[in-house]
Amino acid sequence: MVDTMALLLPFLRGSRMARTAPPTSGPPTDDEVLLDAPDARLGPALVSAARGEYAPAAALLAATRAAGEWEHRDRYTARLAAFAHARPEWFESWRAAAPRDPDRLLVDAQLRVDRAWLSPARAELLRGVSPLVTAAAHGDDRDPVPWRIALDHARGSQAGPKYVEELWEAAMRRAPHHYGCHVAALRYLASSWHGSHQECLDFADRAAQDAPADSLVQALPVRAVFAYLTDGCGPELPRAQLDAAADRAAALSALLPAADPWPAELRNLLTYVLVRLERSSDALEQLRLTGPYATSFPWDRFSDDPLGHCLRVRAELRKPSGRPIPGHLGRDRSEDH
Repeated sequence: MVDTMALLLPFLRGSRMARTAPPTSGPPTDDEVLLDAPDARLGPALVSAARGEYAPAAALLAATRAAGEWEHRDRYTARLAAFAHARPEWFESWRAAAPRDPDRLLVDAQLRVDRAWLSPARAELLRGVSPLVTAAAHGDDRDPVPWRIALDHARGSQAGPKYVEELWEAAMRRAPHHYGCHVAALRYLASSWHGSHQECLDFADRAAQDAPADSLVQALPVRAVFAYLTDGCGPELPRAQLDAAADRAAALSALLPAADPWPAELRNLLTYVLVRLERSSDALEQLRLTGPYATSFPWDRFSDDPLGHCLRVRAELRKPSGRPIPGHLGRDRSEDH
């Protein structure tokens, strides 16, 4: 029998640290670093789901919908769908109890899209998921998150640009600065314009220029830079544009709470980009702001052990030379779904 307490400890520890971790004067030690730690709101919902209880997850998503917290709703949906993929019992109970619940439909759409992406028959399977994605979009007309899922779905099912443009316009009517939808659009453009990194970066720059200074869309250009640095194809981009994208993301990072799980993915991504740009002192500052929170992305693009890979880069960065060797950064090994 599985030790339930052993299963719950990562979530309990992550929630506790999310409430109490103070800004640090330097990077934490390796044994203090957590991978994909949930924040104080998501942690209890995951603990309850591990016990087979869906009500806290349902209440969490209902609260984000009522308050229009679309960025949190998007991230929580993805995390809950991933947990449902690994531990489906609680979600099956939710599905049976609330077949028309818009929050349950949203997680179900994310779960089904994620599962289809894992199959060699991805495009065919995704076409079969279309009715569920549509049902999720009808759940709450204000919600942009189903449209982010629809954009990911369209990319995987090889939909044409006219259809994707309609999805994009629908998403922007609901939330013109929703980061998840912008990332989904950037991924579609990257897959459609393979090697045309200048066009992708231009799209990201325009979106960031139109967004508020504290919007996550300010990090979109550094996502485009990451794709360029790990792709290995297409013409070279001007170094000034790469630095400007990193600077924009660093300015956003400085506005967000230190040692907090919410901006951790941004800071992990920015750390990678800064190291690749040989801006070691700036990368060390991001490690300080990140605190004990490692995230699978971007490190899982280079290793089956994202935490170990992150720690190796951290260790190299903290050496007196302050410059990780290229082999420790790795090369892109999987598609960025």
